[in-house]
Amino acid sequence: MMPSREQVISGLSALLGASHVITDDTMMAPYLTDWRKRYTGRALCVVRPSTTDEVIAVMRLAKEHALAIVPQGGNTGLVGGSVPLGRGDEILLSFQRMNRIRAIDPNSDTVIVEAGATLAVLQDKAEEVGRLFPLSLASEGTATVGGAIATNAGGTAALTYGTMRDLVLGLEIVLPDGTLLNTLTTLRKDNTGYHLASLFLGAEGTLGVITAASLKLFPLPRARHTGFCGVKSPREALKLFHHLKNNAGPSLTTFELMPRFAIEIALTHIPGLRDPLTEPHEWYVMPEFSFFDSDDAHEKAALWLSEAIEAGYVDDAVISESLSQRDAFWAIRESIPEAQVREGPSIKHDISVPITEIPDFIERVCAEINEDLPGVRPCVFGHVGDGNLHFNLQAPKNMDEASYAKHGERLHALVYRHVVERKGSVSAEHGIGQVKRAQLAVTKDSHVLAMMRHIKAMIDPEDRMNPGKVL
Repeated sequence: MMPSREQVISGLSALLGASHVITDDTMMAPYLTDWRKRYTGRALCVVRPSTTDEVIAVMRLAKEHALAIVPQGGNTGLVGGSVPLGRGDEILLSFQRMNRIRAIDPNSDTVIVEAGATLAVLQDKAEEVGRLFPLSLASEGTATVGGAIATNAGGTAALTYGTMRDLVLGLEIVLPDGTLLNTLTTLRKDNTGYHLASLFLGAEGTLGVITAASLKLFPLPRARHTGFCGVKSPREALKLFHHLKNNAGPSLTTFELMPRFAIEIALTHIPGLRDPLTEPHEWYVMPEFSFFDSDDAHEKAALWLSEAIEAGYVDDAVISESLSQRDAFWAIRESIPEAQVREGPSIKHDISVPITEIPDFIERVCAEINEDLPGVRPCVFGHVGDGNLHFNLQAPKNMDEASYAKHGERLHALVYRHVVERKGSVSAEHGIGQVKRAQLAVTKDSHVLAMMRHIKAMIDPEDRMNPGKVL
């Protein structure tokens, strides 16, 4: 016989303490709606364990009573992957209290950190010992390590340091039945069979719960300089990328592309921002350079951009001369998503295509979009250095959200058709969650999907781990 809700709550309270088992609707509400407010679910309760042993105990109780588990970090995901469905029978497992840095070793450039630590805290702790943790997101103040691993987050420095997948050495994982899978190694080389931790990277909590991770650190740059460049088109931006890559090499750690429209809505809706250049340009590139010898860092960066202007790749440019100026440039880039929200409805895509395909992709898709629905305002920006575009489509002026939503399925299909034709990905860094299950089903190789389902059935045969997500 299935236990009553009261029995389950009582059992969880005995394991964690009643104050860490949340059942009040008002207190649960912030956990149940995703960041974009597209999905709101229901939960049996929210639990907040503080140790791996407590997570194991919760997982065993859930197994005993055939209850589903939804892991949640900072709840900053953009695809509805960290909130429950509408069933009301899922336990939401929050990692807010599991936020400790267990060990940090600058000599081996490694850190062991719990899943609930925010990226910002990890970055600060690394910097205290003269090291860099390079994964950087606009939401890093609330986004957690576990969430970044579960979604294989990318961020602005993937050009040099890779995505979260490239930064993980090992994981501590609790499986659906409460078994602890400990691969928490700090070894850089370990050639002993299947790399099991890799299965859980990007799995969005559908296979198990990540409780801690061992991660790579890097030397802390002595100087960083960020440029803000006006260019005529994405084609010129790509020429600039190759010029800087050839001259700066690994010192080029970021290469962001933005259209004038994105700059304008940021300046309009976000207080305190200023246009870095005196004249408007059709497109902008924001390269960032990291140096380990700071003696002539600014001069080098300025020279590379001056050469690009002489070559005709760049129309105008400025290079940051202070930390405050660098922060001002980044404030513009990181304000674009919020500015889009304030500007009105938008249809969003997080896609990747081969870098050489980017200019043609933008031109062709934007032309087809405008022919299909005149007045749509493309807001295409992102990490062009690694092929990742946020191909967002702002609604025509004065079109309300309900009216615009009627065009969503058709516009998605148009964009994804071009992505697939170029052997790209319908999700570059945000994951699948609830938003992209249908796209994954029709764009992923059928044999790959079948293998994913086999793995899911083997590890989570009862489909209790974050049900309704990814597959």
